[in-house]
Amino acid sequence: MTGQRGHKYSPEFKESIVRRMMPPENATVAELSEETGVTEVTLYKWRREARINGNATPGDGRESEQWSSEDKFLIVMETYAMNENDLSEYCRKKGLYPEQIEAWRKTCLHANARQTAESKELKTELREEKKRSKSLERDLRRKEKALAEAAALLVLQKKVQAIWGEPEDE
Repeated sequence: MTGQRGHKYSPEFKESIVRRMMPPENATVAELSEETGVTEVTLYKWRREARINGNATPGDGRESEQWSSEDKFLIVMETYAMNENDLSEYCRKKGLYPEQIEAWRKTCLHANARQTAESKELKTELREEKKRSKSLERDLRRKEKALAEAAALLVLQKKVQAIWGEPEDE
């Protein structure tokens, strides 16, 4: 496990490194790269794969309140069916508080409600904009007709002048 190009790492080694990216250690990718000799690119790839597999891997030494929504959601999913004792043990291992997870759970549960309210507001705004657009189109058509009529009268006036000549001043 020298970190050389093309070297295959054992699944156990990869798992141990990814586990260190998770709470409570929450080691940064840079620290792990320096310590193990594994490139940061490889470590980011392992972290991405772990997330795809449903593991919260915040990394980068950030506090739990600074974690991404994705990581918080994964922890909520991981702990959703746990009883109080299991949740307490999980929190001790991860360096979290049950109250944090509960707050994240509530945020997840209400995420779509906010989206629904925003959607209704957008629909209302869209309806108002459509009304405004129709009104402007009607106004534009009316003005185009008036302009066409004025242009026709002007052309007619020029033809009359050409046929009858300039009107005499009285």
